[in-house]
Amino acid sequence: MAALLTKCHQITDDVFLETAKVLAGLTPESTLEAGMLFPTISDMKAMVVPLIAGIADFMVQSNLGKRPGGVTKWEDYVKSQMYQPKIYGRALSVKVAPTPVPEVHHEDMQELVMLRHMYTDIQRYLFLRYLQDTQSDTFWKLMINNAQELLPYVYTPTVGEACEKYSNLPIKTRGLYFREEDSGKILEKLKAWRHQDIQVIVVTDGERILGLGDLGAGGMGISEGKIILYTVFGGVDPKRCLPVCIDVGTNTDRLLEDPEYIGLKQNRVRGEKYYALLDEFVDALKQWQPHLLLQFEDFGNTNAFQVLERYQNQICSFNDDIQGTACISLAGLLSALRVTGKKLDEQRILFLGAGEAGTGIGKLIALAIVQKCGIPLEEAVKSCFYVDSKGLVCKSRSGLQHHKLLFAHDVPFQPDLLSAVKALRPTILVGVSTITGAFSKEVLEAMRDYNERPVVFPLSNPTSKAECTFEEAYQHTGGTVVFASGSPFPPFVTNDERTLFPAQANNAYISFDKSLLLAASAWISFSFGDIRFKCK
Repeated sequence: MAALLTKCHQITDDVFLETAKVLAGLTPESTLEAGMLFPTISDMKAMVVPLIAGIADFMVQSNLGKRPGGVTKWEDYVKSQMYQPKIYGRALSVKVAPTPVPEVHHEDMQELVMLRHMYTDIQRYLFLRYLQDTQSDTFWKLMINNAQELLPYVYTPTVGEACEKYSNLPIKTRGLYFREEDSGKILEKLKAWRHQDIQVIVVTDGERILGLGDLGAGGMGISEGKIILYTVFGGVDPKRCLPVCIDVGTNTDRLLEDPEYIGLKQNRVRGEKYYALLDEFVDALKQWQPHLLLQFEDFGNTNAFQVLERYQNQICSFNDDIQGTACISLAGLLSALRVTGKKLDEQRILFLGAGEAGTGIGKLIALAIVQKCGIPLEEAVKSCFYVDSKGLVCKSRSGLQHHKLLFAHDVPFQPDLLSAVKALRPTILVGVSTITGAFSKEVLEAMRDYNERPVVFPLSNPTSKAECTFEEAYQHTGGTVVFASGSPFPPFVTNDERTLFPAQANNAYISFDKSLLLAASAWISFSFGDIRFKCK
């Protein structure tokens, strides 16, 4: 939103660094004490306007954008530009009584009640899509005023299942596909879109959707889910948001053999043809909407870094997995240090996974150390270590990919994560591997042996791919862990009956309301017209 308001021409690493610092400072002490490293969604509602205003002012001061004419107070201007759904006398929220049955005060908010009584999250996903298509104002009111409860159904973790089944679900695509057959006609296709005042595009090529791999045309689901956040949190008019999928095929046999698969039934296009299509796409965007914000989402490691480097100086753009994840992760780490009482430049950070997300986080951490201590980047990166599928990334290894070379330090090789933890004694452990259970009991106990308050961030998405659960991290560190995950975990009740709320280091902030959990945990029956639901 800040980039749009200032017509920012380039989003630099300094913008993400500043954002992480501001976010880390916004989390109240009371929230940290409850185990949350980020402001809750209810807190963020009050903070989002000053946050956007502060980042916009930083962009102007850094000569990345311009202050709009006539703007004297940023916060007033931000508020005036934020989208609000129309109000037709419907309730803005539903109070949930501390009983198993939700107490509805306005019967015309029946949609929320129906959602709470459906069997599965994918049913809720489909129902919310139906509302978005048929009752747009109702959908956006529900999302904006109940974001804490509903985001998991339109975004992670449910969006992962939706992407896997995208071609088989009874849904209508909301965005645009671009394929090789569109070469020479991309600008024409953009000009034919039903909304022309587009400000934000989320684009994927579907090669690395969350931790689920190459889903091809099903990647459209991640663009559709991610772009909802721009409206819910940033206040961007949904009519000005466009999800896009660059369909260049898939290497997933299951999809190629599926008769219902809606994408190109061919192996992925690589090399010159791939970049020719992307070049035309970006050039067309610059002609169509010169002040548009372009977000690259879930590109595979094969292309992600090259795509970012190729276009970040041509158009206002960023890669969410490299830079966005790095920003929110750094904010979480800075908040974690408020809990441990340690300094950033004193940390030894070990990553499991050395792809775009992991190395993006490491680079931003190093830049934060450079800014704080005034040391060269080559020294700052020595705080970050990586274990990939072949073991510890180190100087003695040959054939390392380009993005790993910066973190190949002169330390003895270790064949696996547990060996690396014992040799390096990290203070912070970050998972970006999509290997379920990789943070084993032995690994977590070792982290506890070397740290009074070990910091553990299993960031892999969706929840099923997390390196450990919140409960595992808590139990195997004797309750000392400082925790944040990539997808939401439920609160954990300790033996002494304390309820701990795990933080989510994602681009949405998820926490759980106790009364909602009570409603979700009891067997209830509900009848509405001819539809009957039963849920646990």
